[in-house]
Amino acid sequence: MSRALSYIATAALVATVAGLPIAVAQSPTQAPQRAAAAKTPAKPTPTVVHKLAIQVNDNQPATMNLALNNAKNVLDYYKSKGEKAEIEVVAFGPGLHMFRDDTSPVKVRIAEMSLAEPNLKFIACANTLANQSKAEQKPITLISEAQMTPSGVVRLMELQKQGYAYLRP
Repeated sequence: MSRALSYIATAALVATVAGLPIAVAQSPTQAPQRAAAAKTPAKPTPTVVHKLAIQVNDNQPATMNLALNNAKNVLDYYKSKGEKAEIEVVAFGPGLHMFRDDTSPVKVRIAEMSLAEPNLKFIACANTLANQSKAEQKPITLISEAQMTPSGVVRLMELQKQGYAYLRP
């Protein structure tokens, strides 16, 4: 060890024993790095997104309303925590009546929720729509908030692969 380092080490030891503050010199290359690090903005913390897929496959107003209640409760809960939630309500089979313009008992509520909640989607099964149209021998119109997917069941599978939690009320 060089004589200069020996003096510094001795001075540091004496200061430590005496309870005095110790000043540490920075090398010329450390000072600019520390200054740059101090000026660099902190990385934003990743936003947590909670994802939920809700299945509706029966033609019961109580089930449809329960699905909408569940969606609203989840959205409100995470909003109160400052977190984001994305929800897809997927209807197929008899549950497609939830999105049919002629038979939906909840279409007014869906319209209101759709306007209030941009992270809430209503997904209708094209297979079911075709089957119901064929069985009733007439074209069936869906509410404007409903988005089509080729298969409701496949959509639920895809959402689960993407990390969505699954709920069947």
